[in-house]
Amino acid sequence: MWFILALSSAIFAALTSILAKIGIDGVNSNLATAIRTLVVVVMAWGMVFLTNTQVGIADISRKSWLFLILSGLATGASWLCYYKALQVGAASKVVPIDKLSVVITLILAFVFLHEQFTFKSIIGCILIGAGTLLMVL
Repeated sequence: MWFILALSSAIFAALTSILAKIGIDGVNSNLATAIRTLVVVVMAWGMVFLTNTQVGIADISRKSWLFLILSGLATGASWLCYYKALQVGAASKVVPIDKLSVVITLILAFVFLHEQFTFKSIIGCILIGAGTLLMVL
């Protein structure tokens, strides 16, 4: 199931880039990000209430609150930078560079989460990095 969800995430992320590039034409990138964020907020809270999981709010630990808030701030910063880059650059160049987040995530997971960095991971990072360079040059 995780694979289908992850693949769906990739498809929706690809659609996000194309739809955003079309929609951002003539719109301030910060305003476009705010509109996108509002839609995501409504959709996410809709799912919370649809699945009746709002009752779990009181059970969230302080540590989880802190890291969820920091994650939200990182997401916001990422989206603001992404939309500005998408507005001034070609989607075919911006998106591959944005996907370097895969390599950065693997490195951060190794350093901070102590996840295993395998030979496959190293080769994958090198290939993603090389592929990104090839696409943007």
